[in-house]
Amino acid sequence: MRYEEVVRSVLYVPMYVALSQGFFKEAGLDVGMKTSQGTDKDMAALLTGSADVVLIGPEASVYVANSESPVKPRIFAGLTATDGFLLMSRSKIEKFDWNQLKGKTVMAFRPGSNPDVFLEAALRKKGLDPKKDLKLVNNIGPAARAGAWAAGQADFAIFLEPEATALEKAGQAYAVASIGREVGPVDYTVFTATDAFLKKSPAIAQTWANVIVRAQRHVAGAPAADLARQIAEFFPGMGQAELVAAIERYRGIGLWKTNPVVEKAAMDALQDMLVASGVLESAKRVPYEQFVVTEFAAKAK
Repeated sequence: MRYEEVVRSVLYVPMYVALSQGFFKEAGLDVGMKTSQGTDKDMAALLTGSADVVLIGPEASVYVANSESPVKPRIFAGLTATDGFLLMSRSKIEKFDWNQLKGKTVMAFRPGSNPDVFLEAALRKKGLDPKKDLKLVNNIGPAARAGAWAAGQADFAIFLEPEATALEKAGQAYAVASIGREVGPVDYTVFTATDAFLKKSPAIAQTWANVIVRAQRHVAGAPAADLARQIAEFFPGMGQAELVAAIERYRGIGLWKTNPVVEKAAMDALQDMLVASGVLESAKRVPYEQFVVTEFAAKAK
C-alpha cells in the first residue's frame, strides 16, 4: 500500500502506532509511508495514481468534488476529531484574550486549507473578523514556517506538535490557545482514496478501517509514556518527556477519534466554515454521500 501523510506530526499518533506495533502487517497490509508537506500535494498524488491512500483534511475532497477532475476522492475513515494546531505568541502571556490579536499578524496556512479555515472559525467564534481585525500570513510553505517564525515573521502563529514543543523548549514561542478546543469536534484529518480504488479493492479498505479503529482504541487506553515509546521512531528529534507532554496536551483537547466514522453533521459544519471563509460558494455545497463513504468505518471492528 502506498500511503501519504501531509506532515509529520504527533497529530497522527494512532497511525504511527498502527505502523510501529505491526497492526497493518498482522492484517496483511504492507504499508509504505511518504510525507508530502501539503494537502495539495497529497491530493495530487491520489488523483494521479501515485498514492493509494492519503491522510488529508476533508476540505480537499469537497474542492475536488466541485472540480472537473474525472477522478473523485472519497473519505472512508476519520482519524482526528478536531484541529490540533496551537496558537502561539512570541512572549509569555499570563492571561490571553483573543482580542489581543487585533492589529497583529498571525502566521496561518494557504487560504482554503483546513488550518486556515479552522483558525478563521475560531476567530469568528471569539468575535473577531479574520479579514479586518488582524492580518493572516498565508504565503509560507509548511516546511518553511518554523524558520520564518524564528526569523521574526508574524506576531502570533499556529503550530502543530512537535514544532510547538520544540519552539517552547527553545524559548521562541509560547502556546496561548488551542484552535480545536475553540472550534469543537469537526473531523480534521481523514483517510481518503479514489472512488475507483474503493470499488476495486473493498476488502483492503475494510481492513484499513479495521486497523485504524484498533489503533484508535489502543491510543485511547494506553498510558502516554507507552505511546511515546511506540511512536519515538517517527520523531528522532524529540525526547521521551517531550513526546509524553505533546501526547497529553492533545489528549486534553480530545484530539483523537475512538470511532473512524465521519458523521454527516461534522461535514455539514465543515462546509459551513468553508462558506464563512469565502472559499466555497453556498450553492456549491457538496452532498455528504458524494464525498464520504460510510460502509467501511461503520463495519470496522
